[in-house]
Amino acid sequence: MGAESVFARLEPLLPLVRKPIQYVGGELNSVVKDWDAAEVRWALMYPDAYEVGIPNQGVQILYEVLNERPGVLAERTYSVWPDLEHLMREHGVPQFTLEAHRPVRDFDVFGISFATELGYTNLLTALDLAGIPLAAADRGEGDPIVLAGGHAAFNPEPIAEFLDGAVLGDGEQAVLAITEVIRGWKREGRPGGRDGLLLRLATGAGVYVPRFYDVDYLPDGRIRRVAPNRPGVPHTVAKHTVMDLDNWAYPRRPLVPVHESVHERFSVEIFRGCTRGCRFCQAGMITRPVRERSITTIGDMVEQGVTASGFAEVGLLSLSSADHSEINEIAKGLADRYEGANLGLSLPSTRVDAFNVTLANELARGGRRSGLTFAPEGGTERMRKVINKMVTEDDLIRTVTTAYASGWRQVKLYFMCGLPTETDEDVAAIADLAKKVIKAGREASGRRDIRCTVSIGAFVPKPHTPFQWAAQEAHETVDTRLRSLGAALRSDPGYGRAVGYRYHDGRPSIIEGLLSRGDRRVAKVIKAAWTDGARFDGWSEHFSFDRWERCTAAALANEPVDLDWYTTREREYSEVLPWDHLDAGLDRDWLWQDWEDARDTSGAREVDDCRWTPCYDCGVCPAMGTEIQTGPSGATLLPLPTVPARAGG
Repeated sequence: MGAESVFARLEPLLPLVRKPIQYVGGELNSVVKDWDAAEVRWALMYPDAYEVGIPNQGVQILYEVLNERPGVLAERTYSVWPDLEHLMREHGVPQFTLEAHRPVRDFDVFGISFATELGYTNLLTALDLAGIPLAAADRGEGDPIVLAGGHAAFNPEPIAEFLDGAVLGDGEQAVLAITEVIRGWKREGRPGGRDGLLLRLATGAGVYVPRFYDVDYLPDGRIRRVAPNRPGVPHTVAKHTVMDLDNWAYPRRPLVPVHESVHERFSVEIFRGCTRGCRFCQAGMITRPVRERSITTIGDMVEQGVTASGFAEVGLLSLSSADHSEINEIAKGLADRYEGANLGLSLPSTRVDAFNVTLANELARGGRRSGLTFAPEGGTERMRKVINKMVTEDDLIRTVTTAYASGWRQVKLYFMCGLPTETDEDVAAIADLAKKVIKAGREASGRRDIRCTVSIGAFVPKPHTPFQWAAQEAHETVDTRLRSLGAALRSDPGYGRAVGYRYHDGRPSIIEGLLSRGDRRVAKVIKAAWTDGARFDGWSEHFSFDRWERCTAAALANEPVDLDWYTTREREYSEVLPWDHLDAGLDRDWLWQDWEDARDTSGAREVDDCRWTPCYDCGVCPAMGTEIQTGPSGATLLPLPTVPARAGG
């Protein structure tokens, strides 16, 4: 029997909310499959608003991978704004999917992709609206299996109470393995019930199932140990790594939003992973090794994606896109192919020391110059050595000079505040650096309308990085430094108007820090904050530090830990960290040595990129059975017989 659409009940509510079109569905390239013909049904969620969630690459890729398979169905759902949440509760409308407006609770799997920990409360809203018990222990045979994935699921312990499982790493092959386990379990008559299925997922599909692990604590609040409580369950759960990305050339038919979203472009992931070794960067650490897509595969993906979507811009994505071994050839080949087609090319993430004149010219040939963002991260050479960001001031000036001389009028520079060993002077130096950038731009272009935007956020230590042991800086210190930097940027009449300043205050970062390095006891805090009204915590207009601070104090009142214990406390090597049983492939001793190298009082020691140097034993390749996959291949992009027509911009 097919799941009933709730649209008839939803439609009368839509005129009463803002941006109602985001709940209608029907996007170009969306897929509606026969419910009764599917053996396994997935509801995929990005736990944020539609405009933020629909461009998400992870969800789009899994959506396509699953829907290509016979007998498998995947639909999407996003977080509803509080105005619609209120009406849905009042009128009994459950959390629904966009494709066919089916209740999320009717699916076999509810999969949530977390890019940030600040989406955790939105998970609780979705579960509650769906009629799925918040606690995994309270769910029955009629409830879907709730799985988390994404970068913020590499420490799922703070939300372990709410999850049936978590998938670490790449999802393409993992979701297919999970699907086959569920299909087999169903065909066999569901042996063992829900618990039997979870045991199969834990032992046969590489899924971390929190209920199969017990956590013991020491009297002072630290973890004594984490141990399996079922035979056959692994002591550590390893991440999934997809090799040979040319075999996984997704998305082929990108979803085109029905109203504005944060990224209006077709995005192609040109490589995955990063070995630059920035010590603060969780994404770079957990996605190793580097795996490049070939220039020909990238060309094919652009051709198919632009034809299928009509987007007027192509984003060449990775953690550091200009590091691709054939980036100049890719940019030139695509610019040649689409000359005159008014198709823009962009590199949303660009290393200061990888940008060059050739790349700048090819990116500009499409007739449009999207913004360039560079990330020095630290304001001084000393600070950049601490974080292993091997970029000198000369590198930065040379790079922005190239950009300004090539026709760009504005660049954005991204920094962090509150990094380990940081001083007031390290942050103040950012103002001098911005002025030097403007001066270099004016000289290179001969113009006065040069702009530079300084964007700065508070640093949050993350699991599976060398800084996982670091004390987070108090938000009062961060805010004082940010205010001083703003005053310094505005103080010079010759440069003040040419430099924009955007910053994120330190208080949200403290809560992000609590959620990113928390253990299972933090679930009580999350539930208390959600009950108190926490929603969309990644949006400044919805975030309340006072609420989180109050709920943390109340929820942990009977525990030997508090907000500062989780955030501003430095950890020792011997401490068992909440995620130590979750294996990203990184050797723990190597991470600790890198942490000590960062703090070396005689001068922080830098680590080279193993793409171009001998292996430095981070542990990923031998632990995961993987290897670095890079070019150059020597191939070229041939001209297309005809430039693909685009449906619109």
